[in-house]
Amino acid sequence: MLSSQQVETFRSQLESMKNELNERFDMNAHFGLDAGHFHESMGELSSYDNHPGDEATELYEREKDIALNEHAEEELNDINRALKAIDEGTYGKCEVCGAEIPLERLDAIPTATTCVNHAPEEVVSHNRPVEEGVLMPPFGKFNFDDKDENVAFDAEDAYQIVNSYGSSETPSDLSYPKDHYNDVYMESEEPDGYVEDFENFIGTDMEGKEITVYPSNQHEKYEDELDEEGLMTAFGDLPGYEKDPYTEREHD
Repeated sequence: MLSSQQVETFRSQLESMKNELNERFDMNAHFGLDAGHFHESMGELSSYDNHPGDEATELYEREKDIALNEHAEEELNDINRALKAIDEGTYGKCEVCGAEIPLERLDAIPTATTCVNHAPEEVVSHNRPVEEGVLMPPFGKFNFDDKDENVAFDAEDAYQIVNSYGSSETPSDLSYPKDHYNDVYMESEEPDGYVEDFENFIGTDMEGKEITVYPSNQHEKYEDELDEEGLMTAFGDLPGYEKDPYTEREHD
């Protein structure tokens, strides 16, 4: 049985824990939950101009604050229950079976009001949201384990269409969306190191002579485009008097 001095020691310890929790609630406004909407806690007026990724981050932080607040409030309730037991003279006895609670248990958990055998069990819920019982997969049928071929419009097609309007990896807020952030800079479409496409596979000496063509994929693509258009150059056919240097001469 606990002595009166031991009980007062535990009372002082519990009151100190209670004051610390109340100060924390006052300082962080119950982890920001006193605000009517989580926008108020982060200084935003609306979600309209926020990126979905930023909104998801704020939602995660909000959910974490709710969990921390519930944990702190549960701890405060345990403290108040222990203080009430002290006032009623039942502190140190199990509220279920009336057995003496070992001093070692009270030293480790001053808020304990039950013995080890009747301590509340920590059970992790595995219940799923009730919505999952009525919601169907997108388009009524979408299962990676489905062996039947399905050529209809599926979820992958839906994602590709939505993704064409932009994602967290593309600059989606432009008038003309680009595929990559590197494409939004000024003159981003200009080739690096050369002006015309053919300069990427044609080389000359220092005097501009001895023209050499270096075979490459870019060279083949360039020739295919010219052949398709029936042109000699990207800027059109050359005048007759300028064609000689580009044609083979018959040697006498």
